[in-house]
Amino acid sequence: MPRILHLGVGNFFRAHAAAYTQDAKGWEVTGVSFRSPTIRDGLEAQDYTYALVIKDAKGSQIKPITCLTDMLVAPEDPDAVIAAIASEAFDVITLTVTEKAYHLDCTGTLDLTAPEIQADLAGGTQTVVASLACGLAQRTAPVTVLCCDNLPDNGQKLEAAVRLFSKEASLIPGCKVTFPSCMVDRITPATTDAIRQEANDPMAVPTEAFTEWVIEDNFAAARPDWPGVQWVRDVAPHEARKLRMLNGAHSYLAYAGTLRGHSFVHEAIADPELRAVTRTLMQEAAETLPSSVQDQTHTYAEALVRRFENPNLHHKLRQIAMDGSQKLPIRILSTLSDRKGQDSPALRAAVEAWLAFVQAEVAAGRALDDPNADRLVDACKSADPNGTLRELIGA
Repeated sequence: MPRILHLGVGNFFRAHAAAYTQDAKGWEVTGVSFRSPTIRDGLEAQDYTYALVIKDAKGSQIKPITCLTDMLVAPEDPDAVIAAIASEAFDVITLTVTEKAYHLDCTGTLDLTAPEIQADLAGGTQTVVASLACGLAQRTAPVTVLCCDNLPDNGQKLEAAVRLFSKEASLIPGCKVTFPSCMVDRITPATTDAIRQEANDPMAVPTEAFTEWVIEDNFAAARPDWPGVQWVRDVAPHEARKLRMLNGAHSYLAYAGTLRGHSFVHEAIADPELRAVTRTLMQEAAETLPSSVQDQTHTYAEALVRRFENPNLHHKLRQIAMDGSQKLPIRILSTLSDRKGQDSPALRAAVEAWLAFVQAEVAAGRALDDPNADRLVDACKSADPNGTLRELIGA
């Protein structure tokens, strides 16, 4: 039976790619955790099956997911992960490890000065990029490596990072490998005790009914027949639409909504002031998109507002607010740059909301959930907090 190796078995993978693979007959998945054995232990106790709880305004439906059959934990056995990447048993390697796990700098290039990358260049294998480089160097069979994280040109960026690491580490890929880009879209909150009780499953995952997956048709080996996937030559327009309209609006609501005392997305979008700015932000973002998707933007914006209004999803603003120093350049600042000085009050309001959020968190003594937390705290203590924070994210 053909198999997929998936790196990063968090909620988003289990709500999105795993759900698609469940419907692609004849494929199974081996998962890899780069953090801890917690998810592996929980899933292993129930034969790697779990309930996907799909919620819309009308209520819930539960979809059993059974395509995940085993898991590796990189900190326990990094050699086993590299062996899996090298194995001919897998035709496709997919990833959902979040933006920060790629260790890219502000230009989208692998940061060779990052301590974790430095450690791996010295012989370690703690990062995703190093593990891929080492595994691909040992592999002989063709393989497709499909990045499913919220990065523009995600396939190209991952390929460049792996090849740069390989060059620096004197590794030579031993097989044909392609890195197609893709765009993934399905809002997936963190699991709560209420979700676990509703599904009678300690490993249940909540998500919305809407789902979208657009993939560049550039596979080196067998390709899963994922139902509903859009196979395209160029993912970039779809990717930009999602990152700038959905993710950009989400980030604004996360920071501005938290500052106004809201806890969830559906509460924030119901706030008249935040709703108005959100709609304007989507319009500003839409004006920067390629002509090939311009006719979709109005319908997409209206659909996003309805998705944000979903009262049953309970998507925490603080979950979205994580890693802001990594996300804002992609979701907001790149859009501002493409507007080339045009009046952009909503996009600028998103930047101001992030600045105020960071300073409020530091002033309250709350720990920032951000890979640059220490630098953000230092910036807040500087003589010009706003200016120093702006400089840190390139605003």
